Amino acid sequence: MANIIKPTRVEQFFKDDEVIVSKTNLKGHLTYVNRTFMDISGYEEKDLIGKPHNLIRHPDMPRCVFKLLWDSLQNKKEIFAYVVNSCKNGDHYWVFAHVTPSFDKDGNVVGYHSNRRVPKRSVLDDVIIPLYKQLLDEEKSHSNAKDGMNSSYAMLTDLLKEKGLGYDEFIFSLQD
Repeated sequence: MANIIKPTRVEQFFKDDEVIVSKTNLKGHLTYVNRTFMDISGYEEKDLIGKPHNLIRHPDMPRCVFKLLWDSLQNKKEIFAYVVNSCKNGDHYWVFAHVTPSFDKDGNVVGYHSNRRVPKRSVLDDVIIPLYKQLLDEEKSHSNAKDGMNSSYAMLTDLLKEKGLGYDEFIFSLQD
């Protein structure tokens, strides 16, 4: 679903003790949202349930990070990531997301669960925002969106190789 909301460049914030929670089905359509999710995004439950989670995708979010996320989930693994999301009115908010597959009693993935917390501002300003800008610029430098995503994904994996870190190690190294 394409995001047609024009970004305002106004950042919204939620409290350090709040957690944004959502659940989706296997296709990424929302099946549950908590009050904090609705409050920060500006949507009501009726506007969200059954809709694709990417309804809140911000245009400044590199596609390659979502590729990492979906690759991890498809491999039945959890992932942590910094994400910028859009509010209904065009404002945005940053989160430190923990996304996990949800399993049935037989070990089959039946959906996905995400908890999002307030990210460290210094990590956003010093590392994530500049990195995401580089990745997004690389994506936009290609006329084909898939080629752009693949190129930015290669940039990200090259950066991780240079640092000698896996993605999860890189993310957690920023938490210190």
